[in-house]
Amino acid sequence: MLTKSWSAALEGIDAYSVEIEINATQAGMEDLVKIVGLPDMAVRESKSRIKSAIYSCGLSFPSGITIVNLAPADVKKEGASFDLPIALGMIASTGGIDKNILGRAVTVGELALDGRVRPLKGILPIALHAKEHGASALLVPQENAEEAAVVNNLKVFGIEHLKQAVDFLNGNFQLTPHKTTLDLNAALKDTYDADFADVKGQTVAKRALMIAAAGGHNVIMVGPPGAGKSMLAKRMPSILPPMNFEEALEISKIHSIGGIIAEDNTPIVTRRPFRDPHHSISDVGLIGGGSNPRPGEISFSHNGVLFLDELPEFKRGVLETLRQPLENGKITVSRAAGSYTFPADFMLLAAMNPCPCGYYGSLQQECRCTATKINNYRSRISGPLLDRIDIHVELAALSEKELLGKRVGETSKQKRITIMKARKIQNERFQNRPIHCNSQMSSTDVEEFCGLRKKELTVIRNAISELFLSARAYDRILRVARTIADLAGETNIQEKHLNEAIQFRSLDRKLL
Repeated sequence: MLTKSWSAALEGIDAYSVEIEINATQAGMEDLVKIVGLPDMAVRESKSRIKSAIYSCGLSFPSGITIVNLAPADVKKEGASFDLPIALGMIASTGGIDKNILGRAVTVGELALDGRVRPLKGILPIALHAKEHGASALLVPQENAEEAAVVNNLKVFGIEHLKQAVDFLNGNFQLTPHKTTLDLNAALKDTYDADFADVKGQTVAKRALMIAAAGGHNVIMVGPPGAGKSMLAKRMPSILPPMNFEEALEISKIHSIGGIIAEDNTPIVTRRPFRDPHHSISDVGLIGGGSNPRPGEISFSHNGVLFLDELPEFKRGVLETLRQPLENGKITVSRAAGSYTFPADFMLLAAMNPCPCGYYGSLQQECRCTATKINNYRSRISGPLLDRIDIHVELAALSEKELLGKRVGETSKQKRITIMKARKIQNERFQNRPIHCNSQMSSTDVEEFCGLRKKELTVIRNAISELFLSARAYDRILRVARTIADLAGETNIQEKHLNEAIQFRSLDRKLL
């Protein structure tokens, strides 16, 4: 008897439909299940889990030879998410379920040997796909129901056990569509425990991060241990503009695939991501990839902040992989099976010591490094990568007065108000373009929106000749100057804005 059930699988950050065909021929002396359609080991092993689960529920397992085909047959199927739809299809082939009812639902879930349904990663993109393709219902593990229910106008049913799914499809057990208890728009948080007012001193660094947040610029901080680089970085999300629901859904989709659970256990990401991977990370861990490519840290920090502490300690090859996504806001991973594009529109925030011992230029502690060691340490970061970092800011160790004094300065909330005003100016400026902040301007946009008068042209001409700036660094100075002018509410870039932007290219001077 031929039966069909529907499921879905992940390809990149999107899902695609999988039609599961089951042909129980009842020919042969022993029960034999053969799964075709490019299954991986986890899928091939599902027949043992399914057989045990069906018998544990007191249901009939197809006798003889059973062929299971996962279509499309030319795409590799991975993971245990097909357990539940295959099991339901087998039960339908013995007459245990009306196959017409089964064919109208999309089902995913891993089975335990006793028939329990275990949760999966990547439910949100599967739910979005099911809605787009008009599925009448989506059956998911009970633990995943809240996440899937984020998608509006889709009937989501949480399943705890295989027997429960069978009884529900046969009309012998009532399940109500799961409704999320979360007010999704109200859940998007714009308050943080960490605040910029907590940071003592470092006025210049605070100013640099404020400019970066206003224009979406990348930043590198250079300073001795204990200067506050990590403390400042962790407060960066608190001054970024709050997310809208579309951004939150896009980020949540990526995090769902990675199995990343929000700090407050909500079904969607409610704050801008802040990712800080260790410097031992591999290139695949950072940008994504693998035999069946999955997102990396740069995609998990999409629409948020990627913080790389101790930047020179990262492998140079790993750092060089950042060059393309820093320019394009996405990363394309090519494999034999095809190419996969992951979103990676993040703000890079990096930190490093000025030398291997950390005290070069310090007035409080003597540096033990030779000039050769310092040059070798800094040369671990390539010129092309530095070119893509808009703002270079140097931090000094806190003085005794700053360390013992009271915390002074604007709170994150106050800074965000100013930043939001600058972002509003940019939104109006780019309303007819597919960009939303100054850092995303193309060379054509820079030419149009960053025009300089005679006095400012003289300033930038001198900077080019003295700092040997590349064309990319020149463009980035103009973008930062445009942001500084926006923060000041100025229509034109002025000399003072340009001078401040040039001062934030300190590593161009010191790495000659």
